[in-house]
Amino acid sequence: MREKARERCSEQVQDFTKCCKDSGVLMVVKCQKENSALKECLTAYYNDPVFYEECKMEYLKEREEFRRTGIPSKRRLQKLPTST
Repeated sequence: MREKARERCSEQVQDFTKCCKDSGVLMVVKCQKENSALKECLTAYYNDPVFYEECKMEYLKEREEFRRTGIPSKRRLQKLPTST
């Protein structure tokens, strides 16, 4: 759920990341505006019942597939080695 929300808030994530890189040690003070915008965006998705249901259904499908195959989804998405 967190990763999907971060993808949907990619603009705020990029702004916050850029601010942190530019500010160095002073990022705690200088990047408050960007941090607040990122938190607002993420919280909006976390509190959205439609987004929650979407993530829940995706999780249940992945769990069902794992129970059927015994292979975690991350491994299934990797390319199979070829013998050439």
